Amino acid sequence: MILSIESSCDDSSVAITDIKTKKLIFHRKISQELEHAVYGGVVPELASRLHAEALPKILEECQPYFENVKAIAVTNAPGLAVTLIEGITMAKALSVSLDLPLIAVNHLKGHIYSLFIDKETLFPQTVLLVSGGHTQVIEVKSLNEMKTVAATMDDSFGESFDKVAKMMGLAYPGGPVIEKLAKEGNPKAYPFTIPLQQKKIFAFSYSGIKNAVRLAVEEGSEADYANIAASFQEVASEHLIRKIKKYLVEHPPKNFAIVGGASANLYLRNKVETMLAPYGAKLHLAELQYCSDNAAMIGRVAVEMYRAGDFISIEELQASPRAPL
Repeated sequence: MILSIESSCDDSSVAITDIKTKKLIFHRKISQELEHAVYGGVVPELASRLHAEALPKILEECQPYFENVKAIAVTNAPGLAVTLIEGITMAKALSVSLDLPLIAVNHLKGHIYSLFIDKETLFPQTVLLVSGGHTQVIEVKSLNEMKTVAATMDDSFGESFDKVAKMMGLAYPGGPVIEKLAKEGNPKAYPFTIPLQQKKIFAFSYSGIKNAVRLAVEEGSEADYANIAASFQEVASEHLIRKIKKYLVEHPPKNFAIVGGASANLYLRNKVETMLAPYGAKLHLAELQYCSDNAAMIGRVAVEMYRAGDFISIEELQASPRAPL
């Protein structure tokens, strides 16, 4: 088995994955949402301290599996430096105490492999990764053949939801809150401009939408929030759809996936499914419990890396906060 650790942001998580069957044997996650909610976003130093408390508690539950563990996997990139270090420190300690090799996992690969928890991989895939820190389209052929073909120029899709919720004085994280509020509103009430409509580049941008929403919130009242939320969600999603549609004309997919924390947005899922219909492409989605950050997805990547002999020394294992895919 492989023991995997995830601490790239504000979720403390540990998992045990069977190498041969790829089955998830154990998984637990402790979220820090309540602690960060009062600040309207993640406070790195607070997140680090909470990881230091939560990870050892989860690890205690894993002790019965220690005799069958063959490697320790840990997220080392990308993420918050101070939180990545918490997971890496634990991984190094376990590596020394149990005399086991280390596997360094890229968090973004983890999100892609969240599609394959408890199952075999299926490639090639065109993947839309939408989260609080990333918005990108990735062409995936295998574990080590992944090419980012588009990314955001500023804010991410998930980040924009958090910021809009904060403008309205709503709870953190903002994604679920805005999605719920949007159901009560009219998505055509506010004619927010879809970004980059006249640009041929395949990229995304959310700073303009965010500013337009800020003005609407300042000029309106709480009675307008549902309409603002619905209109924002519509334009934020439509921006993705229009750009991806143009790309798919020349790159029609057989398999298309949405991954990342914001992939839990059912409104976006429905729009993507409609977009794919003319291509006969199959839409792949991770289970809702594995959309946000978790160690189960890290463990699933680690199984493939273990089989490939892709290990890293204690000295080489370092946090890489801004490392690309």
